[in-house]
Amino acid sequence: MKFCKTYQEYMQGRERELPEIGFKNLKNILKKCKTNLHFQDDHPLPALPTFNCPPQCPVCDGSFFPSLLMELSAIVGCFNERVQKLLDIHLAKGFKKYYAWFNRKVEKDHVALIQEGQDLVTYAMINAIAVRKILKKYDKVHYSKQGQEFKSRVQKMHIEILQSPWLCELVALHINLRETQVKKGKTAALFDGCLFTITDGKPSLTCDLFDSVKFDIDLTCSICLDTVFDSVALNCGHIFCYICACSAASVTIVDGIKAAHPKEKCPLCREAGVYEGAVHLEELNILLSRRCHEYWEQRLQSERAERIQQAKEHWEKQCRAFMGV
Repeated sequence: MKFCKTYQEYMQGRERELPEIGFKNLKNILKKCKTNLHFQDDHPLPALPTFNCPPQCPVCDGSFFPSLLMELSAIVGCFNERVQKLLDIHLAKGFKKYYAWFNRKVEKDHVALIQEGQDLVTYAMINAIAVRKILKKYDKVHYSKQGQEFKSRVQKMHIEILQSPWLCELVALHINLRETQVKKGKTAALFDGCLFTITDGKPSLTCDLFDSVKFDIDLTCSICLDTVFDSVALNCGHIFCYICACSAASVTIVDGIKAAHPKEKCPLCREAGVYEGAVHLEELNILLSRRCHEYWEQRLQSERAERIQQAKEHWEKQCRAFMGV
């Protein structure tokens, strides 16, 4: 079965109507472009293979990329919003948690959360495949690399779904819920594609739902070169320890990472303006505290002292400024 048909059947089978890639429409745009060129006998293009568009094609570029960009933005926005709501329910406590469950009108158990998490992971993965395949088709038709260049632009715009920090949180949530089910002696595996692994002392998250797409995140902070502690993801998708990210952004823990100047850059990719929308990865922190308990306790003790020291220095500075010293 061709992927286009598989994708359409998957999207039509969703209980809720979700944003999707207009796969068939985009393929028709490329098909028309090839057909038009086939009948242009008066203006042959010997430098390009038969039936291929010129590298700069107004027919495709005027409708193909704008349509794909709009659809991709809608998909990532919907995905991020739904994951945040799911996390709010799982992390909520007391009355707030019961209120969230009441508003959703669903069964109050972890199986429902696991199933929804699975659906969202599948949604992210299959749309990532759809984007990759349609861009590959574009490059094949146009005998160019504009499709790959578009993918790079999308990553810089932070609308690449596999780059979303909420996907990392979703995978961590799924593993946390699955392990809770195991401890309770209930059926654990609604979905076994998400894994937490430690190789040579380095932890990572992997999600291998489809053979052609693998989601893999290294959980080593590139600043302190240790397992991320109190992890935070910047807009560019890179993950650091919270205290390390604050240091890189030249702000104190008291001020917070979002107080960083817009010109401050990511320590890895050197992209500016990535701190304002940073996401605190609470589900990932829960997972790491369970799987790396001894390490987590050690870091907790050492960072507690560092946070107290920074808070003391901050308030001393504020007092001196107030008194004009």
